Amino acid sequence: MARPYRPGPKQFVFTAGDGTAQHVSVGDPQEAYVAFSAFFRGRESDTYTIRDEPARQSLVLMPRLGVISRIEDADPPRSAHLRIDRANRYLPSAMLFFENGYRGLDHFGQWFPDLADLDASPETRGAARAATITTQAAALEEVARIWADSGYVDPSDQYYVFFDSHDVDDDRAERATLLPLIELLGLERVDAPAGAAGGEVWVRTDPRLVAECARWS
Repeated sequence: MARPYRPGPKQFVFTAGDGTAQHVSVGDPQEAYVAFSAFFRGRESDTYTIRDEPARQSLVLMPRLGVISRIEDADPPRSAHLRIDRANRYLPSAMLFFENGYRGLDHFGQWFPDLADLDASPETRGAARAATITTQAAALEEVARIWADSGYVDPSDQYYVFFDSHDVDDDRAERATLLPLIELLGLERVDAPAGAAGGEVWVRTDPRLVAECARWS
């Protein structure tokens, strides 16, 4: 059950690129998510914005561009932008925003401060992300985040599997981030078994990986 807003209810404004606007008053994040899901699925638009006016924060979904932006009118103002490779990522991002606002999306993916950064290839974006991670603690956290998004533990408990059932053309930026971090951590990557999807990455279990991934399960 979603944690109620305190103080509540909380007000959000949903707007679409066609000029449609909807004001909602909700008691908890799940109620907000249900209302926005209906708004999002009920039309076709190039942009959808969720605005939390008291917090001075916004989330902007741009399905036609494959981009999510988050904005905070702080001092100084800040914004971050994320390239989305899968259509089923938009509504989960909204739920995280309803739960914890701007900061709730910190670990949702590879955020960049400039929209122009998103024009780089997925491999370039992933490598740039990996290059910013220089400690083992940060590398473990990022590896666990990627695993939690699309992975599982092999039934034998010997392997952590990333990008479950995904093809090599899926999650290219995330894969380009993951592979250097596996090397940085000294984890052992193994060949995927026959019949596995081409984009899966299999890594032999490691006590550090077990402990960190447990936090994300």
